[in-house]
Amino acid sequence: MSTAPSRRAGLLAAGAATVTVVLWASAFVSIRSAGEAYSPGALALGRLLSGALTLGVIWLLRREGLPPRPAWRGIAISGLLWFGFYMVVLNWGEQRVDAGTAALVVNVGPILIALLGARLLGDALPPRLLTGMAVSFAGAVTVGLSMSGEGGSSLFGVVLCLLAAVAYAGGVVAQKPALARASALQVTTFGCLVGAVLCLPFTGQLVAEAADAPVSATLNVVYLGVFPTALAFTTWAYALARTTAGRMGATTYAVPALVVLMSWLALGEVPGPLTLAGGALCLAGVAVSRSRKRAAAAPGPEGAPEPRHEDAGRR
Repeated sequence: MSTAPSRRAGLLAAGAATVTVVLWASAFVSIRSAGEAYSPGALALGRLLSGALTLGVIWLLRREGLPPRPAWRGIAISGLLWFGFYMVVLNWGEQRVDAGTAALVVNVGPILIALLGARLLGDALPPRLLTGMAVSFAGAVTVGLSMSGEGGSSLFGVVLCLLAAVAYAGGVVAQKPALARASALQVTTFGCLVGAVLCLPFTGQLVAEAADAPVSATLNVVYLGVFPTALAFTTWAYALARTTAGRMGATTYAVPALVVLMSWLALGEVPGPLTLAGGALCLAGVAVSRSRKRAAAAPGPEGAPEPRHEDAGRR
């Protein structure tokens, strides 16, 4: 049987994952600007409302309908944990810790995803994945420490970042089974809507702060909703439906390296040697975690090689 369709599907999933990490990396620049005018809850609500509106229009145009009933549990949990709670707590926590501490605590998330995926979803934990995640985690912490200023970190801020990492991991693992029953657009649209509903208590803050915020900050909130939320979360869901939660979580370790590059190009922040080394470690770890074993060379009964892959039989 030809491997062309599976190869094409793999390339599409890899492309979707690439779009996700690039847009999530770009979000750091926008959050930095918008966060000066908007409080954590208002910023999260504004971002989610923009994202939900964009996704809702696309969902109506595509006429995909409501997700099947069995998918709603995963959609609701991911919406509450990842779209809602995570965004508020992360915005709040990163105002109280320096970049190095945030990198150390928040980047525990992909590790938790791999562990929870193995425990709850039966995902494999191949040595290459674990090794790659260890390398990328070291790189993410190196980038964070090298880009930290002289700001301090509060214990409360550390706890908030840890809660964000746990919510992120729980949301991803809950989303994975829902994607077996509903489309990436359905899961993302209604997950974002659930998150927006959770953040509605911040409506008063959003209205008051939007009246005084500069136009650039408000445009950054809209950008966060349309691109790093609506588009990037949809491409994430598309890719997640075609691989394991642990492997997708490891892919996000490319974000710190891309943040370094974007800060260099867009903000003129020239990275030092330690920052570049950390970014290289992040990318090297992602490459290792997403690599697969080569086909076995042992001949079969007719003398033909019998390839075996790490994820054979997994969907």
